[in-house]
Amino acid sequence: MKKIIEKIAAKPARPGMVGDGFRVFNFIPGAGILQKRISPFLMLDFNAEYDFGPSDHIRGVDVHPHKGFETVTIAYKGSVAHYDSSGSSGVINPGDVQWMTAGNGILHKEFHEESFSRKGGPFEMVQLWVNLPKKDKSVDPHYQALTADKMGKLVLDNDGGVVNVIAGNANGVSGAASTYTPVNLFDVRLNAGGAFKTSIPATHNTALLVINGNITINGTPVAEHSFVLFGNEGEELELTADKNAVVLVLSGEPINEPIVSYGPFVMNTKEEIEQAIMDYNLGKFGVLD
Repeated sequence: MKKIIEKIAAKPARPGMVGDGFRVFNFIPGAGILQKRISPFLMLDFNAEYDFGPSDHIRGVDVHPHKGFETVTIAYKGSVAHYDSSGSSGVINPGDVQWMTAGNGILHKEFHEESFSRKGGPFEMVQLWVNLPKKDKSVDPHYQALTADKMGKLVLDNDGGVVNVIAGNANGVSGAASTYTPVNLFDVRLNAGGAFKTSIPATHNTALLVINGNITINGTPVAEHSFVLFGNEGEELELTADKNAVVLVLSGEPINEPIVSYGPFVMNTKEEIEQAIMDYNLGKFGVLD
């Protein structure tokens, strides 16, 4: 049975700014889609292609804390530099993914990579927040550097394109990321006339974002920069493209636990949020200049 589209949300009318380097359109929790409905995904911000222009000032967002979930940053155009209080750092370029597990608490900052910021150019990225189950919210912070060459590669028939499998499994091809709950994250690159057919469990909460191009989903046309939420019935998904297109497909097994959020902290109870704030103020998340 084909997956049924529950909702198609157009790109919000106006972007918001995260720091001075990320001009984002928010789809989760936004566009009428609640965190609980799309669990385990907590947030999706999309920096649609934009040229900030060359600058000697390095754009980005300065030191800030996280606790209780994971941040996943996907670079499509441009380069992002990352630093955190666990001692991890790195640069992601187009096709790369930064997967940071905040766990028990971490300080973090990310900026346009210095040489990219100085020359300017098209910048396009997605950041996802992925929830952790209660039993894993206190794991030690850590970082997965998922470069493009490490991704699982599903080459589509008839020169249809390629699926970069970031996490989970696409038609027998496994992803690069290690996850705490079952999650699929597919970077689908369709050539003109290409098609991607796959099966995703009906029990998963499933959605996709059309990064570039227009596509057809199980027979329904969907415009560029649209966010599509599927109902929890049916398993078969078919994407086709008349012209070249880039699509991010995400699905995950829901975490059926309470969600209590306060800014950069996501826990299960108000008391745990209060403890997180106390731990941050006491310097327990480490040091990052």
